[in-house]
Amino acid sequence: MASTVISSSSPSTSTALYFQNKATPFSRIASASPSTSFLGATLKSVACKNKGRFVHSKISKGNDVRCSVDSVVPKALLFDCDGVLVDTEKDGHRVSFNDTFTEKELGVTWDVDLYGELLKIGGGKERMTAYFNKVGWPDKAPKSEDERKEFIAGLHKRKTELFMALIEKKLLPLRPGVAKLIDQAFAKGVNVAVCSTSNEKAVSAIVSNLLVPERAEKIQIFAGDVVPRKKPDPAIYLLAASTLGVEPSSCVVVEDSAIGLAAAKAAGMKCIVTKSGYTADEDFLNADAVFDCIGDPPEERFDLAFCGSLLEKQYIS
Repeated sequence: MASTVISSSSPSTSTALYFQNKATPFSRIASASPSTSFLGATLKSVACKNKGRFVHSKISKGNDVRCSVDSVVPKALLFDCDGVLVDTEKDGHRVSFNDTFTEKELGVTWDVDLYGELLKIGGGKERMTAYFNKVGWPDKAPKSEDERKEFIAGLHKRKTELFMALIEKKLLPLRPGVAKLIDQAFAKGVNVAVCSTSNEKAVSAIVSNLLVPERAEKIQIFAGDVVPRKKPDPAIYLLAASTLGVEPSSCVVVEDSAIGLAAAKAAGMKCIVTKSGYTADEDFLNADAVFDCIGDPPEERFDLAFCGSLLEKQYIS
């Protein structure tokens, strides 16, 4: 029988199981009962606690479940920014793009549904370029390719300024569990970085304003045009691993989108997806785990111990 990888959600929520074998991709069995039968083995429990610490289950022969203290932690915890740290897209970036288009009198408005489609393109400058290439460039746009690049760069610069003003006013909150997970990582000496296709200034504004200076000064940021190819290309995650001096296989990524997941997996990293407003219906079959958020107690979905457990293969045979 093919080996099957099993990971579990935090014991504080209903159990979610993710299976993989050679014949099938990851699939999710949601809200599994305490005793679930799969491939002839009975999973009596997939998670438990030991003296306040989360531990993960190891399935052994004989249909029993053995729990052991999880001592493995990632060498680096890498977060996407938009949709992961903050659900910024609909009421942050989209609004700032539209305000920029209005200021420049371009006659362009991106509604909620259209922007959701445009998010499949990584990077704001790339997003605008693809949109104008498809529907036609505004009358005020220059004609030559080089001048259009400068035009797009100018629009994106202004959009970033407007977005940063929103962040500085703290109108968009951190998603549940983000600060908790980062603090757990720091307590264990785990490197923390933010890896985003968004403008570096915008990402820095989110980190410095919403994660407070004490956290922000410990977090490395890889963003914007720091790499020539953006997600789903793995370049930004490989750069982060190289800069931090860790192996990609020792990193755990938290993403919210299919293109971010593709980038993380192409880099050879474990990836947890926390769905956001625009990405809830995307295909996450290749993810190592999928949740609606990270979560704070008593609604915690997962913690650092769970991230570490993904680095250890757990088998049924």
